Amino acid sequence: MPNIPLYDRTGQTVGDVDLSDELFAAPVNAAVLHQVVTAQLAARRTGTHDTKTRGEVRGGGKKPYRQKGTGRARQGSTSAPHYRGGGAVFGPHPRSYEQRLPRKMKRLALRGALTAKLTDEQLKVIDTFGLEAIKTSALAVVLRALAATGRVLVVAPARDQTLELSARNLPRVDVILADSLNVVDLLNADLVLIEQPALARMQEVYG
Repeated sequence: MPNIPLYDRTGQTVGDVDLSDELFAAPVNAAVLHQVVTAQLAARRTGTHDTKTRGEVRGGGKKPYRQKGTGRARQGSTSAPHYRGGGAVFGPHPRSYEQRLPRKMKRLALRGALTAKLTDEQLKVIDTFGLEAIKTSALAVVLRALAATGRVLVVAPARDQTLELSARNLPRVDVILADSLNVVDLLNADLVLIEQPALARMQEVYG
């Protein structure tokens, strides 16, 4: 069972915390991580791209010139794909890029991402942020005390408006709920900062 220091808001070590083997000592399968990340990024695409076919472009209803006698190749419409301004052939149309993955695969990837962050020493646990008011500077002080640099992902046990609004104006800090973790956000973070009460919620949801 992994054991790491527990920090307070001043950056001091106030004890140790035992982490679940199920979540933080799982196998890291690079192929599964890649597949889940690819699926998650694909699902974020809007898929609203569209091109017009020869039946949708404007004009082209009239035969440009007579069939015979001109010496030129016969043409039926200026909306044909080989004309400038004509329709597109096999162009993209609106569609969903969503990929359905087994729940077990997504859970395996999530556990692998958490394990990788712990192995790379990019994961810390804080007892509580203890913010009394919505104040960005107060949260910034806590993050500096914890040596939280780069992109920081804060994992909260439940909705905390004070924490969320305090972090909103910090460009490289994101707040996510313990029951809404995803592989992309975990892997993108330079530091995953977990509030201690969130560990129990993570074990309940992903364990």
